[in-house]
Amino acid sequence: MAKIDIDVEQRKRQAVANFIAGYNCAQAVFMTYADVFDVDVELTKRLSGSFGGGMGRLREVCGAVSGIFMILGLHYSAVDPHQKVTKTANYAAVQRTANAFKDQFGTIICRDLLAIKHHESHVPSDRTADYYASRPCARFVEAAAVIVGKELMNASGNYDSFITD
Repeated sequence: MAKIDIDVEQRKRQAVANFIAGYNCAQAVFMTYADVFDVDVELTKRLSGSFGGGMGRLREVCGAVSGIFMILGLHYSAVDPHQKVTKTANYAAVQRTANAFKDQFGTIICRDLLAIKHHESHVPSDRTADYYASRPCARFVEAAAVIVGKELMNASGNYDSFITD
């Protein structure tokens, strides 16, 4: 696998711009890297649309983190269920990036990141100036774009080192 060269600063700015434009956290991250894998941006928006708000506002895994994981799935492409080496490399990358996010924010769980203690409606919040001022989500999107960019650039393609039977 060839080394991937990514302008992480540009990707970070683009992911935040996507979020501020109204895309959910998962979409904002996932669509930022569509071109790296020659994937249609419209498709990335559709695929990641349900992951915002910690999975459809269930406030589970942060959508920005889910965006990372979707990008890693494209990168490692373990499409054959018997490709243990690639699947293991993918899971290792998922764990590394999740841990990097946790190191920055303490968790990957949306409700904990936002300190939400009660059940929320399935209706998305209106994207107003007050919304953006009260939510730290742009920081999470920014961090996710950087974390996945660095992961992609550091991926060696030597997946055999991930197997420790």
